[in-house]
Amino acid sequence: MVFRAVRIAVTTFAAILPAGAQVPSHAHEQAVFISGEVALEDGTKPADPVRVQRVCKGTTHDEIWTDANGQFSFKVVAGGNDTAGGAETATRDTDLARPIGNSTFYSNPITSELRDCEVRAVMAGYWSDRVAIAMKNTLDSTRVGKIVLHPVSKADTFTVSATTLAAPSNARKAFEKGEAALRDRHWDAAEKAFNKAVAEYPKFAIAWFEIGLLRQNKNDTVGAVKAWQASLAADPKYVRPYESLAALAQRLNDWTDAEKYSHDWIQVDPEAFPMAYLYSAVAEANLNKLEEAEAAARHGLRLDKDHKIARLNYVLGLLLMQKHENAESAKFLRTYLELAPNAADALAVRAELVKLEAAASK
Repeated sequence: MVFRAVRIAVTTFAAILPAGAQVPSHAHEQAVFISGEVALEDGTKPADPVRVQRVCKGTTHDEIWTDANGQFSFKVVAGGNDTAGGAETATRDTDLARPIGNSTFYSNPITSELRDCEVRAVMAGYWSDRVAIAMKNTLDSTRVGKIVLHPVSKADTFTVSATTLAAPSNARKAFEKGEAALRDRHWDAAEKAFNKAVAEYPKFAIAWFEIGLLRQNKNDTVGAVKAWQASLAADPKYVRPYESLAALAQRLNDWTDAEKYSHDWIQVDPEAFPMAYLYSAVAEANLNKLEEAEAAARHGLRLDKDHKIARLNYVLGLLLMQKHENAESAKFLRTYLELAPNAADALAVRAELVKLEAAASK
C-alpha cells in the first residue's frame, strides 16, 4: 500500500518533513531579549550556574547560564543568529514540525523565529519546567518568569548517566573544564576538554554526548554519530543520544535508522518517552509500515498526558486519512489545532478539516 497524499501539497511523510525553510535576509534586523529566573522546587536558588536552553519545534539552543541570583537574559535574532546565545545542539525534530501547505500566518520575522518555542533549565539530577515564549507580536512581554527545577523521577533518571559517578577525578576535572568552556562559549576548548575526559575514562557517556553536539555544530555529522554511538556503548540507558540519533536520521530521511534509534529509545522504558513514539510513527509511515505507525502514534498519545506533543495528533490524523476514516481523522486534526492554534500550517489544516468533516457527514 502506497502512503498516499492528502490534497494539500504533500505526497508522503517525507514530503511533509523536509529541511527547514530559510528566513528572509531582512529578518536579521529584528531581535528581542528573553529573560527570567531559575529556582528549585522549594523556592531556593541553585547553588551553581544553571544552563538555560531555548527549544523551538524540537531544536535545542544552548543560550546562556544563570547568574548568582538565578537570573538570565539572552538575545534572539530572527534567523537564529543570536549574539548572546550558544551553539545550537543536535537534539532536533525540526522536520516533525514542518507545515503542510504554504501558510504565511506568521509574517513577522521575530515572532516566526519564536513560534512554538519554550525555555527550560538543565541541571544534573533535576528535570525542568518548560515555559512557553508567549510572544505573538513585538509588543508582547519577553519575560518568561520563573523556571522551576524538580528532583528527577523514574523516567527522568534516564537523562542522567550513571557512568558520571564512576568517573575518576582526572576525567571529572576535564569534564568540568569542558562545561566551563561551554559557559564561556569557547567551543574548541570545550571539545578539547571533553576529549581529554573520554581519553581518561572511555565510558564517560555524558562527555561523549557533549562531543557529539559540538561535532554536529561544526557540521561533522559522521563524527557526531560516532560520539553518540560511543555514549550509548558506555551507557545504553542514557537516553539523550537516542533522541539525537533519531532526529538526525529523520533530517537525512534515513528512515531505517530513525526507526532503529526510536525503537531502542522506547526499549529503555516503553512508558516514559512519548516523543520517541512520534519519531517511530513517522519513520514507520515512511517505511510503509502503516499499522505499526498508527500503533506508535496512539501509544505516544496515551503517554502524552500533558498534551505537550501536539504533532502526534497531526501524524495520527494523516494516517487515519489514508484509511478514509474521516471522522476519527478529523477528531485528531481538530485536537492538533486546539493544541497548536497558531502553527504555521494551521490554515491549511483547517481547510482540510472542512473537507474531512463534510465527507464524514455523508
